Amino acid sequence: MSYRALLLSVAAASLLSAADPIVIEQIVAKVNGEIITRSELDRMKRSMVEDMKARGVNAAEIDQAMKDREKDFLREKIDSMLLAQKGRDLNINLDAEVTKYVANLQRQSKITDPDKFQAYIKENTGMPYEDYRAEIKNSMLTRRVIGQEVSSKIIIPKADVRKYYDDHKSEFSREERVFLREIFLSIDGKSEAEKAAVEKKGKDLVARARKGEKFNELARDNSDSESARNEGELPPSKKGELRKEIEDKVWAARRNEVLDPISFPNGWLILKVEEHHQAGIAEFEEVEGEVMNKLFEPRMQPAVREYLTKLRSDAFLEIREGYTDTAAAAGKSTRWSDPAQLKPETVTRAEVANQKRRKRLLFVPVPGTSTGNVSTSKS
Repeated sequence: MSYRALLLSVAAASLLSAADPIVIEQIVAKVNGEIITRSELDRMKRSMVEDMKARGVNAAEIDQAMKDREKDFLREKIDSMLLAQKGRDLNINLDAEVTKYVANLQRQSKITDPDKFQAYIKENTGMPYEDYRAEIKNSMLTRRVIGQEVSSKIIIPKADVRKYYDDHKSEFSREERVFLREIFLSIDGKSEAEKAAVEKKGKDLVARARKGEKFNELARDNSDSESARNEGELPPSKKGELRKEIEDKVWAARRNEVLDPISFPNGWLILKVEEHHQAGIAEFEEVEGEVMNKLFEPRMQPAVREYLTKLRSDAFLEIREGYTDTAAAAGKSTRWSDPAQLKPETVTRAEVANQKRRKRLLFVPVPGTSTGNVSTSKS
């Protein structure tokens, strides 16, 4: 909700009943004309608790994690709001990506009815569908802005990457492992004709992947396995951990090779060998990307924080007393100022009776001419 919209809601409520005030919402912070409310921070807290409970974290650990992080909820909300606003200022349009993301989520939920899907979103997120879409869009905007305005400007010379590898070779000693992605196409409950169509689809997907389409996206959009949520990514496997008929094919495959569909009683399995690490010290070319990430991460977080501090310095930002932005820009005033009190104007019945009555004739202007008012008065 925008700050203006909330003010209008409060004004409307006060006009309805000045004697019985209604608490619509408490504004915690104002950020360039948009607001952050207490209920949004509460929702972040609930989401964190529910996520930890779903992962089996015990109550004591949840309480400790909440104490450690709760103070930063407002900072995180301001961060994401500033980045989303910057994305709009840069005219970054992600409507197509948001639509694709939500369509894929609907496909995974197996709910075809739009109204039922929207109810499903509200039940699982606690947000109306349109608010959920807006949250997804803002999340995508923040990542795009960080990529465009921050990470793309961090340059690590290859000489530095090579030096780190030469100085830390022991970090790259490893067992032989393969890294795989999968697409699984189920044939459970299907007729013979439908099974044949699934087989053809599998062959088509392999052909598309070999022609250059991104396997992770094909997995996300087509796989019937739970791994589709992670774009088909599987945990790394050592020799002897995979089924024999799979292991023989995988260990003989090259890096980035997409295998032919493998038939199983319940469907077709398509695998891509992302990486194949040999036992011993990995070659530099094999781990160059890994080394790059090791050098990139320590530079990335300070750069992001520096960028967000600049956005704060340039922003109109007010924070209600009792709340703290743990990443406030030095020297930047964020003192809270209450909006002007909106009071309805009242008059007595006697004053109304004593006012002169004026009748106004309706005047319809001719297109292209002046729109000045014409009136007659009668005492």
